[in-house]
Amino acid sequence: MLFDLRSKSRRNTVRVVYILLALVMVSGLLLVGVGTGNNSGGILNAFSNGSSNSGQNSEIEQQTNAAIKATKKHPDSAAAWSKLVQARWTAAGNGTNYDTTTNTFTRSGKQQLNLAVTAWEKYVSLANQKPDLGTSLLAGDIYQALGQWGNAGGAWQYVIQTQAAGSSDTIRGYECLALNSFAAKQTSKGELAAAAATKLLPKVDLAEWKTTVSSAKSSATDAQQYVTSDC
Repeated sequence: MLFDLRSKSRRNTVRVVYILLALVMVSGLLLVGVGTGNNSGGILNAFSNGSSNSGQNSEIEQQTNAAIKATKKHPDSAAAWSKLVQARWTAAGNGTNYDTTTNTFTRSGKQQLNLAVTAWEKYVSLANQKPDLGTSLLAGDIYQALGQWGNAGGAWQYVIQTQAAGSSDTIRGYECLALNSFAAKQTSKGELAAAAATKLLPKVDLAEWKTTVSSAKSSATDAQQYVTSDC
């Protein structure tokens, strides 16, 4: 069904995967002494205390610093900037940057999101406007968290271009491009994306999708709610 394709679990899975990848990245860097500057045991010592919030915060801070250093050392490396996008996103959802009571990013969290946008834009440029699927999905999350619906739609367009026609990610891309466009009051773009999704969706899902489109098209607020819960 439509909401299975755009479910929270799918988005959270992508998020968790990137957090794990980021931790693997920083563990490798720190094990060889990059970004530590001391003999405190680096990431191995941090993992021994991984159950504490302070330990987790330290790991993520080290991860972010390592990613920043990588972009400074290799400023023309698309891969380095992609990892910085991942690191900034992870940092934005950590500690005081994210209010778990209200499930919202705090002011400092939004600062991390804006820094992630800067890294994303640099990455896209270096990748010759051909970003990979995972980083494009993260960019969609980042822009949506900032309420930048039009820019989020742009990230979903990259998702579409990276995937084979008719794949689940392509369908989801058109759906979320449509919803973000309606949220940004870009009606024409939303209608085109919605029509593309309609052509690809199984018949069993069409009635639900048409209802969603009608609601999102008539109310930007409704569209934003759909984006927040489903994209």
